[in-house]
Amino acid sequence: MDDRRSVLVLTNPYDVTADMVLRLLAERRVPVVRLDPGADLHAGASLTATYRTSEQRGTLRTASRELDTTGIRSVWARRPSPYEGPPGLSDQDRRFAAEQALWGVGGILASLPGAHYVNHPWNNRAAEFKPSQLSTAQRCEFLVPNTVITNDPKEAREFVTFQHGGVVYKPLWNTPYRVDDQPHSVWVREVHGSEITDAVSVCPHMFQAKVDKAFDVRVTAVGDRLFGVRIDSPDIDWRHRQNLMTCTPVEVPESVARAVTAYLAELRLIYGAFDFAVTASGDWYFLECNPNGQWAWQPPETIEAIAQAIADQLEKGPDA
Repeated sequence: MDDRRSVLVLTNPYDVTADMVLRLLAERRVPVVRLDPGADLHAGASLTATYRTSEQRGTLRTASRELDTTGIRSVWARRPSPYEGPPGLSDQDRRFAAEQALWGVGGILASLPGAHYVNHPWNNRAAEFKPSQLSTAQRCEFLVPNTVITNDPKEAREFVTFQHGGVVYKPLWNTPYRVDDQPHSVWVREVHGSEITDAVSVCPHMFQAKVDKAFDVRVTAVGDRLFGVRIDSPDIDWRHRQNLMTCTPVEVPESVARAVTAYLAELRLIYGAFDFAVTASGDWYFLECNPNGQWAWQPPETIEAIAQAIADQLEKGPDA
């Protein structure tokens, strides 16, 4: 087996979405190494990198093989577990070990010479900031709903009160949240001026003009291939009750496709999951782009096409 042709998949062991792409790569006889660096390096795996003036070398050892990391063809930064210190240490030592792993292991895996990243983990992180998404969307000529991000209750109240057509609140990050010690999701929801209190000053909040939409659209972009799905849901946030939504393939307008291509190029992404609100008159409003969004919930033919497109990217490697 030629290690120089290997694909490295960084994800957790419960990622069934990744399994679909790995099966395709196996059918194509593309060698794959699956690694969850936040956990596997505490369970017998090891990673070494050596740097000299004109040379970089690296070795990844797992329970089943040894891999020359400088010859990896592609890296799929999918959904690895967070870096955590090994059990049995004090809280301080665990935090120290976790941060050393993040900056050490994470740094090595993000700096493999000649590898093709889908997406590069640093580009993923940069593209997750909502303000950056909105600013980039404007430059790429998407339609963008009026939005304010503020920790000033007065600014928030004025925006909500005077924005015709209603306003929704969106969290800037899906931070784990618990109510009565139970996991609690913070969904997109409509908000009124009377609800804005001084509690807004605790942290930035994002308020956005409510789009009078006829339906939602998810556009999954893999390189220059776009896969559009229309989403009909009774909820403002279709993720809230996915059992009530219906999904059907939809054509992506040329102007939106051009903007998607420009957006990916500006943020140096290969993959992106774009969400749009589409009005009855056919205007597509950009809502967000998740650089590592889930896609296996879509119609079967769309799922298969996306999996094939990702496998193509990983198989081609730096020439993709």
